[in-house]
Amino acid sequence: MAVIFLDVDGTLVDYHNRIPESAVGAIQTARANGHKVYVSTGRSRAEMPEKIWAIGLDGMIGGNGSYVEDRGQVIMHQVIPQEQAHAVVDWLQARGLDFYLESNNGLFASPNFREAGRPVLQHYALGKGKTQEQVHDLQVEDLMHGMVFGGNLYRDDLNKVSFILKSYQDFLEAKQAFPDLKAGTWGGRGEEALFGDLGVKDITKAHAIEVLLQHLGVDKSQTIAFGDAKVDIPMLDYCQIGVAMGNGGPEIKAMADKIVADVEHDGLYQGFKELGLL
Repeated sequence: MAVIFLDVDGTLVDYHNRIPESAVGAIQTARANGHKVYVSTGRSRAEMPEKIWAIGLDGMIGGNGSYVEDRGQVIMHQVIPQEQAHAVVDWLQARGLDFYLESNNGLFASPNFREAGRPVLQHYALGKGKTQEQVHDLQVEDLMHGMVFGGNLYRDDLNKVSFILKSYQDFLEAKQAFPDLKAGTWGGRGEEALFGDLGVKDITKAHAIEVLLQHLGVDKSQTIAFGDAKVDIPMLDYCQIGVAMGNGGPEIKAMADKIVADVEHDGLYQGFKELGLL
């Protein structure tokens, strides 16, 4: 039995937010053959639409490692301490930065995020392969599953906070203001930074996998990971076999044990087949 970990965006789901039929078939066949399949993603649980769960999964790692779920049972969930979460909201509002709060209960948007976030998320979608015509009429809620407007912003259930960068300096100052949180950027091709984010410090997908394996009583020699981004590198490095998607960046391809075709050209199916999972 192998335990397989799949990143979602750019690995399981393509840049048009579609799941290739070949990937669905590969996962279902692998599970029928006795293997376990988990997604391991930066998404919070609220960002996981039913179409992904409907494939058939054993569970998920979310928030880039802050959340672990196995067959509906929560194994680990680390959230930003409430006092810090409130301080982040106050800091972002004082700087005039629009944001959304990522929790398993929803993505809670700042008052102006629907307006301010739309062009940024459209730009993000363009960078991931959509055309101008495809994104022209899309709203924030079309681009981000689980978005909630008008909700309570002072929360105790936050995995991460993402905020629109007016400049890279906003990220640097957020990192300085909250040294006890993990600071990062995301959103564009290459190293382009559209968003900053703040989350639980010292969490990685690799640590979450270790926690899950202890729960399952499975050795890491039985693990396989698929990913496409820098944030996936610790996961691929930790697992026995690390597979980079063809659409992945140069860093993850350089360290991977195996490289397959890109997400839109049946790369996941190819990897499952070549590794004897089908």
